[in-house]
Amino acid sequence: MAAPAVQAAETAAAAATTKSIAKSLLRDPSSIHSRCQAQQLHAQLLKGYSFPSTSSSILAIYSRLCLPDDSFRAFSSIPSPSPSSWTSIISCYAAAGLFSHVLSLFQRMRSTGAPPNHKLLPNVLKACAALRSSKFGESLHACAISFGLDSDLFTGNALMNLYCKLGGFQNDHNRSEEMLSRDFGGGCVSKLGILERNMSRLSAGGGASPMDNVRKLFEEMPERDVVSWNTVIGGDVENGLYVEALRMVMEMISVGLRPDSFTLSTVIPIFAELGNVSKGKEIHGYTIRNGLDREVFIGSSLIDMYAKCTLVEYSYRVMGFLPNPDAVAWNSIIAASVQNGQFDDGLRLFREMLAAKLKPMAVTFSCLMPACAHLTTLHLGKQLHSYVIRGGFDGNVFVQSALVDMYAKCGNICVARRIFDAMPSVDMVAWTAMIMGYALHGPAYEALNLFRRMEMENGKPNYVAFVAVLTACSHAGLVDEAKKFFDSMTKDYGITPCLEHYAAVADVLGRAGKVEEAYDFISKMHIKPTSSVWSILLGACRVYKNAELAEKVAKKIFELEPSETAPHLIMSNIYSAAGKWKEAADIRMLMRKKGLKKQPACSWIEIKNKVHGFVAHDASHSCYGKITEAWEALKDQMKREGYVPNTKDVLHDVEEEQKIANLCGHSERLAIVFGIISTPPGTTIRVTKNIRICVDCHTAIKFISKIVGREIIVRDFNRFHHFKDNGCSCGDFW
Repeated sequence: MAAPAVQAAETAAAAATTKSIAKSLLRDPSSIHSRCQAQQLHAQLLKGYSFPSTSSSILAIYSRLCLPDDSFRAFSSIPSPSPSSWTSIISCYAAAGLFSHVLSLFQRMRSTGAPPNHKLLPNVLKACAALRSSKFGESLHACAISFGLDSDLFTGNALMNLYCKLGGFQNDHNRSEEMLSRDFGGGCVSKLGILERNMSRLSAGGGASPMDNVRKLFEEMPERDVVSWNTVIGGDVENGLYVEALRMVMEMISVGLRPDSFTLSTVIPIFAELGNVSKGKEIHGYTIRNGLDREVFIGSSLIDMYAKCTLVEYSYRVMGFLPNPDAVAWNSIIAASVQNGQFDDGLRLFREMLAAKLKPMAVTFSCLMPACAHLTTLHLGKQLHSYVIRGGFDGNVFVQSALVDMYAKCGNICVARRIFDAMPSVDMVAWTAMIMGYALHGPAYEALNLFRRMEMENGKPNYVAFVAVLTACSHAGLVDEAKKFFDSMTKDYGITPCLEHYAAVADVLGRAGKVEEAYDFISKMHIKPTSSVWSILLGACRVYKNAELAEKVAKKIFELEPSETAPHLIMSNIYSAAGKWKEAADIRMLMRKKGLKKQPACSWIEIKNKVHGFVAHDASHSCYGKITEAWEALKDQMKREGYVPNTKDVLHDVEEEQKIANLCGHSERLAIVFGIISTPPGTTIRVTKNIRICVDCHTAIKFISKIVGREIIVRDFNRFHHFKDNGCSCGDFW
């Protein structure tokens, strides 16, 4: 009989101990750090160890751990939630980013007559700012005034942040009254006049900017902290008020507050926007003196600033001093490299990021795709695409747009179009990338049709979209269409033409042989033509052998850019084509005096993930013997098919046989033949050339494509050429 009694006593003691522990944990839940621990405590409480405010206490624990589902279950078990319970559930949802639920719960709370408090209202204001809800924002401001919470520090900070995000006060009182009566009941409507009077006072002067109103709210706060100052500074920067933002930083220091990492990371980008890198360096020095330079937010901002000021070597140094760079810092340095043309470094840094066990983000791939596009490394682009799919970023609109651009610039317009067509919502970047892709690859009418579809589906095209469609017109000789688009840009969309638009139209006219009209068009530009615009016309003068106009154009170019090599070479070629050997020699002599050297023609081809480069008559390649042997065999077949060398572009005073020999050694031919002997039959050959492909090579490659039965894609300085079955996508117009 004694054993059961002992067992019962032990059970009672254990129960008392459990109850004591549970009671202690409820009084001080700081030792609960995980969902599992919180659920164990909850389970014990459900077994019968209930205390006053048990449900509210467990709700507060779930809320602190940011567990919205568990918090909602605990909250739902409370018949009449107290103000602290409402605060817990709303705070949890705000921390979890469930902003729509926050506003819905706040409406429910107000419908019960429960008042807001200084802990709850900042969370609701945060949700409202995230959702950019101006209507709800005005209603919340009314509630803050009604319950005397607008003078609270945290509420005031949240109100300023709200109006910074909304772009100012929405002074529509009828709409506010409707919102107040629907969302919060009559308790706040009676106080609407307070809001109206306060907003009228804040907006006094009528012409006040949104940030003027935010600043007035700031000035009337009875208490301010660093967050208050940072909110106004951040709002100024977002609204482009850079001078005001810097003035606020100086004021902040003058009242004895020390700028924190948020303050500095907010203002550092200003110096890149203003192009004032010396002031940016001063801030960098301040961060070093105050031990802030190794914080990742500061480091990322400094990397961006130096990159935008084209001082990428400084960006690398900043990155090197960060002890534990996060994904944002890695993205910043990758973007810095790519933006400054350091494409190989950008790809190398991506590999280092992966080696550091950091997971790439969507923006990582958006930064990297242009590197593949510029290097025309399709295999690397495909590898990045596979990373995108594995990482689940293939649904991101920015990544999709970058993929469209990358595939188009790497020569695979079909894959670019498949990705474009699969996008659920197409942004302006994707539209422009696809239109420009067609402009560069040849189907000009596809580009024009896509542009018109964009106008119908997406509304207003931007200036880049017009550059793309005008480029399509220039590559197809569509003079009338180009003029219509150019006029529409101003008349229908209010876009002021920039240099790129003028250059595209001048290119259309020049390619069509309307060189005199192009000269008049450029001369009447509303902005001063640059040497690059005049150079477009000079190239057209060379094609159409108008030496007289070429001399006028060259004179303008030499006045603007006396040390530019290309115009000198073009003039030399124009004189040579006209048989003016003395004038051509004079130009060459002038180039030598100026120290100008001709850029060698180079071509690249990627075989088995390795890039092979060739220059004209390049005998240095390890496979040169095989290339020469294969070329001789091809040349015989081409002759039988009817190929006749065109030596008109060989502008040297040499014998015809030597001219033909010069043509045979052009770099793109070497690259193409190497591709043919190095890949299986039927493989597409992709070659990149740094200058315009010559007329004879263009003809020769058409014959080669037919003989070997392959598609050959050549990307030259101007566009892509898709050679197939003795034809080219450019229609022999390039």
